[in-house]
Amino acid sequence: MAAPKRINHSGTASHAGVAALSFTTKLPAQADFKKVLLERYQEAIARSRKIGHRVSFRVEVDPAADAQTITPVEEQPIASDGFPVEDTGMPDAELEAALARARARGHKRVAEIVAGEEMLSAEAFARLLGTSRVTVNARRQSGQVLGIDGAKRGFRFPVWQLDKDGRPFKALPGLHAMLGNSAWAVYRFLVSRHGALDGRTGLRALQQGDDASVLAAAEGMARGDFD
Repeated sequence: MAAPKRINHSGTASHAGVAALSFTTKLPAQADFKKVLLERYQEAIARSRKIGHRVSFRVEVDPAADAQTITPVEEQPIASDGFPVEDTGMPDAELEAALARARARGHKRVAEIVAGEEMLSAEAFARLLGTSRVTVNARRQSGQVLGIDGAKRGFRFPVWQLDKDGRPFKALPGLHAMLGNSAWAVYRFLVSRHGALDGRTGLRALQQGDDASVLAAAEGMARGDFD
């Protein structure tokens, strides 16, 4: 399946007090659209929590072009006069059903990730580090190690977060701080390719010792930059 084509745009807000970050993602395949819609939804939640403002995006479907677009993302400061609500044209029941299906796919993907061979339990990860389970969980809570919540399986720790000397990457606390202290956000950043890292994944850049570029890329993502 071809990767979605993303076109970046930068601009200023059309009215005072609103910082707008515009982007358009052309998604010719419905499956691509659903995947990116969920990703944008999750990013909007993370950004709104981080900046303390409401975040919105508009979804447009063009049957003539056989494509869908998501544009733009806006950061809106809280105001006493309220916010306009845009009519999506989709009945509430249909929207809820679509979101429920997206959540189900998300839960399935989470289960697949935490069941991977590279994912260790707290006990196994502690043995690898030569420490205790209590210490590992304390370091997870402080962002010194990456542990993602696998629900029924508990927290799982990617073995690849260790450097060549067997120690957690030094950039992990900074990544957690910049990405809203969200372990899943850090995980996605590390396993994804980034234009700001010359197409490398965050993990690959850390393995090459390029901590400064990794932290700069994470800071850009926290600002809402899209690469």
